Amino acid sequence: MGAMSDIRKETFGNGLVLITEPMRTLRSVAVGVWMKRGSRHETPEQNGISHFIEHLLFKGTETRTAQDIALIVDSVGGQMDAFTTKEYTCFYFKVLDDHLDIAVDLLSDIVRHPKFLPEEVEKERKVIFEEIKMVEDTPDELVYDIFSESFWRGHPLGRPIQGTIPSVTGMHLDMLIRYFKDSYQPANLLVTAAGNLDHGRLADAIGGAFAPIPNSSRPVPITPPAPTATIVVREKKELGQLHLCLGVPCFGSPPGRRYQEYVLNTLLGGTMSSRLFQHIREERGLAYSVFSSVNSFLDSGNLLVYAATSPESGREVVQLILDEFRLLKGGPVGDQELKMAKDHLKGSMMLSLESSSSRMSNLARQEFYYGRQFTVSEILEGIDGVTREDVLQLSREIFDPAHCTLAVLGQTGNLGIDKVALAF
Repeated sequence: MGAMSDIRKETFGNGLVLITEPMRTLRSVAVGVWMKRGSRHETPEQNGISHFIEHLLFKGTETRTAQDIALIVDSVGGQMDAFTTKEYTCFYFKVLDDHLDIAVDLLSDIVRHPKFLPEEVEKERKVIFEEIKMVEDTPDELVYDIFSESFWRGHPLGRPIQGTIPSVTGMHLDMLIRYFKDSYQPANLLVTAAGNLDHGRLADAIGGAFAPIPNSSRPVPITPPAPTATIVVREKKELGQLHLCLGVPCFGSPPGRRYQEYVLNTLLGGTMSSRLFQHIREERGLAYSVFSSVNSFLDSGNLLVYAATSPESGREVVQLILDEFRLLKGGPVGDQELKMAKDHLKGSMMLSLESSSSRMSNLARQEFYYGRQFTVSEILEGIDGVTREDVLQLSREIFDPAHCTLAVLGQTGNLGIDKVALAF
């Protein structure tokens, strides 16, 4: 991320925040408008509404049709996209530096002046139905949704980002417009940009586009979830493989613990030399795909292991994953293994920050979760500072059989997994 003096943060009178980072060796600029609303800010009836609105904003504004928008993007050779997560929604544009004004103009038009045409709403509703069905047909995504729903039972974090067929069916035009007006307000918006840019010029353009808007709605209160330990099994006979998600609660976003979580995750299942990959795939040939990941939210998170295996090997694979949990709790990892995990983390992080779009996203996530920017050297020091004792202590804190959740999808008839099987 370069020296901290390169990154500039500006807060406008209405609460809108702009953060920029120059990357002088590039000819591209990535600019993103981030809205601090996602599926966790929705009521059960609204489930999927942030995602629905994200789709609709590309469908035309007061002065541009959907085709006009597509033509502008294509005419400058740019890339434009959007995505919704559980905690935020993003619209971004990557263009040559010469075309930054066009990107800002288009992004601000989409986010400020969308035209919710009834016929476009109905078309997009059908598209979202297809997206929901696609998840049903994508076992690794579906098992994650099943896991989340069980793990965060009764909490908005457990609901699918895209909503459900009944919730999306119930979203009428007035409801969509009201949610949009309440959510897309300056105090909820963060604009980040990275690449070959001039902060002052961009601040003027952003100020002109967004500064006139007042705020009229209050923040949506969020409550931290209480994870539920459970086993959930969904039969899907047409699947050739059994898909498993096994997870435990871990922390949200406190900076101190995140480095420990990253190192532990890397050791467990984050690389090809990790314990899970070596023991389950390389030594036993029981899975083509097996890995672990850390999912962090503002106030909670989980460490999750995913594996796809044959139905008859399901129980053995679960046992092998639990064995790794037990071993990590049993004693400190070796110096060499710890060093490899840290070096992998540092290398992959440095590589991931080489493009303007990844830097732009990084600026937003750090602001959103930590309220400040961490320098590369700070992050490297954080990773280097993790000790064998830290990893052992964290393992003993989080790998608790009483807090394990397991989701299984596929031909589950002969699995025979019960609560006893999750002891380790």
